[in-house]
Amino acid sequence: MEIGVKLKQARVKAGLTQECVAEKIQVSRQTISNWENEKSFPDIVSVIKLSNLYDISLDRLLKEDTEMIEHLEKSTNTVKSNQKLILAIAINILILILFTLFNGLIVKNNYLIMGGSSLSIISTCMVFYQIIKKL
Repeated sequence: MEIGVKLKQARVKAGLTQECVAEKIQVSRQTISNWENEKSFPDIVSVIKLSNLYDISLDRLLKEDTEMIEHLEKSTNTVKSNQKLILAIAINILILILFTLFNGLIVKNNYLIMGGSSLSIISTCMVFYQIIKKL
């Protein structure tokens, strides 16, 4: 059984409306509807609040719903995203050091200028992508 069906069944069993649940966990009624229709998934804090509100265990609520578990893993895996950001910054710093060390050689060769510029643009985009992804 998917998370949306479980959430709706638990809400109905608790005798609550979507509006009432939304007020209690401080989200909009449309958000509750989207979760129940599986248009979106709740974050881990909301899942815990729903579990408490419906008096249902997290295990029972989440078990066997692979999409929801994947969503929670992606949204809570800050260590992996921090490692990617640090790697992107380290690559940028390395490229900057290489440009500084080999400046005289790069200036004499148009291909190295184009290649180095492309590499620096790509690595800067990687850093911005990782920063935006964290927001």
